[in-house]
Amino acid sequence: MTFTEVQRETLRALADTFIPSLEGPAEQAAYWRRRGSDGLNIKQIGDILNEQPAAARAEFMKLLGLLDTPTLGLTWFGPLRPFARLQPAQREKLLQSWAHSNIPQLRKGFQALRKLFTFLYYGGSTAEAGNPVWESIGYTGPLPADAVVDAPKPIRTLRPSQDVTYHCDVLVIGSGAGGGVVAGELAAAGYDVLVLEKGPYCHGCDFTQREVDMLGKLYDGKGTLSTQDGSIGLLAGSCLGGGTTVNWAGAFRTPDYVLAEWAQEHQAPHFTSSAFQQSLDAVSRALSVNTDYPRHNGQNQALWDGSRKLGQEVKLIPRNEKNLTDSESHFRALGYSSLGDAYGIKQGTLNTYLLQAFEHGARLLADTQVERVTIAAGRATGAEAVHTTSDGHQVRVTVQAQRVVVAGGAIQTPALLLRSGLRHPHLGRHLNLHPTVVVSALYEQAMNPWFGPSMSVVNDSFTRLNGTNYGVKLETPPAHTGLMSMVLPWLSGAQHKQLMQQAAHLGSFIVLTRDRDGGRVSIDRHGQALIDYALSEHDRANMLTGVRKAAEIHAAAGAHTIFLPHGTLPTLHAKQGQLQNPAVLDQLPHLSWKPNQFGLYSAHQMSSCRMGGDPATHPASPTGETYEVRNLFVADASAFPACSGANPMLTVMALAHHTAQQLKTTGAAGTAAAGTGRGHVVHG
Repeated sequence: MTFTEVQRETLRALADTFIPSLEGPAEQAAYWRRRGSDGLNIKQIGDILNEQPAAARAEFMKLLGLLDTPTLGLTWFGPLRPFARLQPAQREKLLQSWAHSNIPQLRKGFQALRKLFTFLYYGGSTAEAGNPVWESIGYTGPLPADAVVDAPKPIRTLRPSQDVTYHCDVLVIGSGAGGGVVAGELAAAGYDVLVLEKGPYCHGCDFTQREVDMLGKLYDGKGTLSTQDGSIGLLAGSCLGGGTTVNWAGAFRTPDYVLAEWAQEHQAPHFTSSAFQQSLDAVSRALSVNTDYPRHNGQNQALWDGSRKLGQEVKLIPRNEKNLTDSESHFRALGYSSLGDAYGIKQGTLNTYLLQAFEHGARLLADTQVERVTIAAGRATGAEAVHTTSDGHQVRVTVQAQRVVVAGGAIQTPALLLRSGLRHPHLGRHLNLHPTVVVSALYEQAMNPWFGPSMSVVNDSFTRLNGTNYGVKLETPPAHTGLMSMVLPWLSGAQHKQLMQQAAHLGSFIVLTRDRDGGRVSIDRHGQALIDYALSEHDRANMLTGVRKAAEIHAAAGAHTIFLPHGTLPTLHAKQGQLQNPAVLDQLPHLSWKPNQFGLYSAHQMSSCRMGGDPATHPASPTGETYEVRNLFVADASAFPACSGANPMLTVMALAHHTAQQLKTTGAAGTAAAGTGRGHVVHG
């Protein structure tokens, strides 16, 4: 997408309002003088917009059009002038007005612009110049490349240069926690497996640790996936290895009470079977899951210390890592795993199950968007897709398969099935997000939250609130400056700039909510996924309980200033572990919590193609096969009967492993390749 010069002027003016040039202390003069448009890459904005659904692109351009006209003044009772013709103080007042507007579209516009410009400013960099503001806020950016894996890529992916047809026993769509495991298990059992992955194949030095670049390359929607109303930002891996390539390396087992709930309420008894436990054990071994890491970073240590001081139980988080040493370089490197692991320490599907699949003859094709699953006489027969070559041109890919396993994640899997003609009334519904808010705090000591394991400590004291199976987990997030700047509320350019200057002293906890009430995935007329989700009163009440507990833990751990996750930035002050103004916490439930009045995020999407024993209410059976179409299976988090209540990677992998065992017992290996040679290919 390209912009006119008038639009470019408006974009620069917006950037300079969110990040203004201000007078500051002499020793930090350069930091305070620098403004948002300095180094702004407007092409990146166009690239991000190109990843959005058509309606979202049109809405953004309509927003720019409004900002370019004098009628803009009617939205805030200000001068009738375009945004770029307003004085700096007027521009800021306009944005502040939109942030608190009763008109949802204005709040949505404010939040979209705020997230965009702060993320690009604080997270963007170049290999040559880095980012000029990083030194002032204590952020190092990419680490020295001494220990980066620079060996050749161990998996040789297919690279078709012309239209092509592939034949296989099993087509696996998606290569993350679900698809990677299915591919590895079936290839090792002798099946001819083809894996199609929408995103790229990256390895070692491809993971540059540059936040804007890596989110743009490794995440769905270039890291800007969101609900239609813009109120929830979603992070979902979109690369070879999927979420296991970019997640935080937390390997949680599914809580027993959740497995029992799934088995009983959804007629899926395998979740409480010994076979499923064996699948959990198998994937844990394959990923080298352990708790042998040598130390915590500042914010994990704060969660540990504060919880213990309050008498709350905290536990170490098992992590899927291998060959980790107690060196400072390894410790620092762990903080960058959400941008891809350049060191080969994290054991995702990329260097376990997908490698196993490749070594047993599976073929993998990255950079390939699947348009639809092909269906004949009620059975899946393959897929139609488009592969983008390294030089940017597109080739048609047709796959003929005996069985198809869809594992594109809880957003893209239902979207693909809907594009393919499935019409189950519950397909795309019941979407759970583990809605998450961030509670940040300032500490006297440096926290350097970008170093060390992103998550190594969990507080599960509040996971079953009010006698139910629903509640919250308290954990810690990765904390690099781009996403950090998006999460921290913006009241004014000066306030946000001052807060970001203290980034090295910020520690953050996340309140991860097991949501009872879900949302929906649908598709637009172009087949792109649309996400709708409204946080229910029930789930919000649990979330706010978690916010209160997180704030109290920060205080007990020694924080002196605690920022609560609302657009008005309620702030707590603490001395010697005691809150000085606890009444602020009491007022939280009485604030307005409408969409885009607070920051809400999701790194886990689930349950949008749920499995269960009742065909009327579950699109997939307990075997993973869809009720509508034979030989079509779902093997990712979309198949969860309900929200997992724990970071879902290990649960997805165990479910995929269990599904793969079922597939092994119901089909003969090598049928597609019989008589034609393994991996039959026809070029167009």
